[in-house]
Amino acid sequence: MVKIRLQRHGKKHYPIYHIVVADSRSPRDGKIIKKIGIYNPNLIDNKVIINNIKDIKYWLSKGAKPTKTIKSILNKIL
Repeated sequence: MVKIRLQRHGKKHYPIYHIVVADSRSPRDGKIIKKIGIYNPNLIDNKVIINNIKDIKYWLSKGAKPTKTIKSILNKIL
């Protein structure tokens, strides 16, 4: 099963997350299929940077399941 989820990067106490498409069996920071965007919760404005909205719609149409956090982020954008 393919999921759209967050992959943690950044320093200690200053996380930056990559929004990625990955197999659900791979670990959180493991192998990914495609990087879709960036989510930075430390910023006040523009917390989400999406590379291509068409990629998100493509993966959702192919059956990728967004996690709970990603679903709430996408509801704010789309």
